[in-house]
Amino acid sequence: MLSALIFDVDGTLADTEHAHLAAFNAAFAAEGLDWHWDEALYTELLTVSGGKERLRHYWQQVHPQVQDIDGTALQALIDRLHEVKTAVYEQAVLDGAVQLRPGVLALIEAADTAGLKLAIATTTSPVNIAALLRAAIGQDWRQIFAVVEDASTAPRKKPHPQVYRQTLQRLGLPAKRCLAFEDSANGLQAASAAGLPTVVTPNTFTAHHDFAGALRVLPSLAGVTLADLRAWHAAALAQPAAAV
Repeated sequence: MLSALIFDVDGTLADTEHAHLAAFNAAFAAEGLDWHWDEALYTELLTVSGGKERLRHYWQQVHPQVQDIDGTALQALIDRLHEVKTAVYEQAVLDGAVQLRPGVLALIEAADTAGLKLAIATTTSPVNIAALLRAAIGQDWRQIFAVVEDASTAPRKKPHPQVYRQTLQRLGLPAKRCLAFEDSANGLQAASAAGLPTVVTPNTFTAHHDFAGALRVLPSLAGVTLADLRAWHAAALAQPAAAV
């Protein structure tokens, strides 16, 4: 029986990546750096999960010859950039620049009404999650989600399955009674490694990813009903080779 829906955030619940990209570039300008990420570069950088990890990866690409003896100077720069970027992103959300993807809110409301548990499993920060869902759902958004696992509670980023395993543990449910929702190959790998059948809704930054093994790959959740999810979930469980 399907008992819980587990959602990734960035790119899955909402088309956030354009706002994140703009916020990164604003942070670079604020710190006086001559860095500028365009969409093509950012698409490549999204293969690295986590904003701070992405910044470190890029630094190592553009300054391979620079050695930070004890690591503190580089970490301080990354922390400053990420703090500014987060503030800019949060303001963009408050200004209405980020919206939930089609079908997401209707499905969340239907699942909540039907008594299914709802959870979030993401590598983004708590501030980013709160800003998005407070604007989209309201001040009481946290009451809808039984479990929220994020970068502060699951530091091992996707494709490592830590965030999903911890989510399942806190839900008190086996993977076979849940569905995950993702938008990227890293997310799909993480969910699959935790044994979760996964519905993938790619976006412009992830459309080229390999989604082999996904339960369904859809352009969005528009028109998707709980009945659809239950049917897909039951079909997945009925397959002898399903690793759920």
